[in-house]
Amino acid sequence: MAFSCSNDNIEPFEPNPDPDNSDNPAPNPDPSPEPVIEVTAIPDQIQRNGDVNAGYEYLISGDYMSSGIPYDAFLTGFGEDDANLLGRTGDNTIIPYDYTAVTAPNGVRVVGPNCMQCHAGRINGEFIVGLGSHDSDFTVNRSDNITLLNSAISFLYGGQTSDEWAAYEQFRRSIAAIGPKTITETRGVNPADKITQVLIAHRDKNTLEWSDEPFVEIGDEVIPTDVPAWWLLKKKNAMFYHGIGRGDFCKSFIGSSLLTLADKEIAEEVDEKMPDVLAYIYSLESPTYPFAIDSNLAEDGKTIFENTCSSCHGNYGGSPTYPNYMVSLNSVGTDPELSNHYNQSSPINDYFMDWFNTGWFGTSPNPLEIFSEGGYVAPPLDGIWATAPYFHNASVPTLADVLNSESRPEYWRRSYDSSDYDEQKVGWNYETESSKIDKNTYDTTIKGYGNEGHTFGDELTDSERAALLEYLKTL
Repeated sequence: MAFSCSNDNIEPFEPNPDPDNSDNPAPNPDPSPEPVIEVTAIPDQIQRNGDVNAGYEYLISGDYMSSGIPYDAFLTGFGEDDANLLGRTGDNTIIPYDYTAVTAPNGVRVVGPNCMQCHAGRINGEFIVGLGSHDSDFTVNRSDNITLLNSAISFLYGGQTSDEWAAYEQFRRSIAAIGPKTITETRGVNPADKITQVLIAHRDKNTLEWSDEPFVEIGDEVIPTDVPAWWLLKKKNAMFYHGIGRGDFCKSFIGSSLLTLADKEIAEEVDEKMPDVLAYIYSLESPTYPFAIDSNLAEDGKTIFENTCSSCHGNYGGSPTYPNYMVSLNSVGTDPELSNHYNQSSPINDYFMDWFNTGWFGTSPNPLEIFSEGGYVAPPLDGIWATAPYFHNASVPTLADVLNSESRPEYWRRSYDSSDYDEQKVGWNYETESSKIDKNTYDTTIKGYGNEGHTFGDELTDSERAALLEYLKTL
């Protein structure tokens, strides 16, 4: 399917058999035809659903991570955190929000990472579950301290034959594997795709059991992603920017458990809880823009949005719609590397596709399907004001820069203070630089970090862009 970007002129795309018009030239050719956007509709997926409250409790306190640092050792090394942002009870009241204390299968109380490591954050000082974490630092090797941690746990619990060591073992193995392979070039982007690739490279596709030797060679290259907001998922037929996650969303959630689970029997236990988690995620709503909005200007912007943006990103208000379109790389023009990684044959990609589609994840009841067709999903825009930086790789700091490609900085940095917000440009305040200085510099010249494409706003006037920005604050 293809259509022009004007919402008033959506029509099927029919190739011209005589593209040069040499035999039948048009008498009055249009010197500025509207660009044709090539899209494919992502089909609806039937999802399992459960209990919202049970889903929240399992998300913040559940044992989907079943290996970790022994509880006392964690407190000794990291100290107590009494903020209790998630309102938890018991021994989790003094654990940071992005970690959870659980009982390992052998009865030892351990602390491991939870989903909030990537799926919670702050905007304007407010902590929001479901907001992607846009200040995480993956520029370091997270296994650098594993040797020291190994020694400490062995010393505290009497060697590597203790129950505490056994409860820690799988967490140790996974961190040692992913640490050196998931290092990003810039703070604020996420290596989630690469983390998944590393973990499955070490697991049998059917039994899910761990192998210290990977089944496929894993390179060092990391293609970064942004973390999409959870409240968008209720509208989407494919989970990720590249649209590869189809079928059962609950199965996809279990991917995070690959860090610590022992085998498919544990995965099946976790799977029973995931419909509740999905119900909770579906219950989330986007946060309201906290600053003043010019309602008259926003109304003008709504008209512009409906005429130029809604055909891909949907309509909002009393009767919202969302088309679930995958936009081709030729049309959207944004950095192609994330899409290309899955859409082009390679040893790791072939292994990845086979592992999910023919192993436990793809053949057990309610299967997950990994399907790559190239391009990127045009996402819903609910709460877009809160989700800077933009594009699938977090390469553009503000919506104003999204709407004007010529203004996008090649090198830029921000403070990572959640209150350092630009109300006019809608996004993060930032400084431009002439080159990459350190990990806080976003360098758009690096492979996978490009800020090109999505030039649909370039044809707007400055006043039209200002009105459109004002309307986007209301979503």
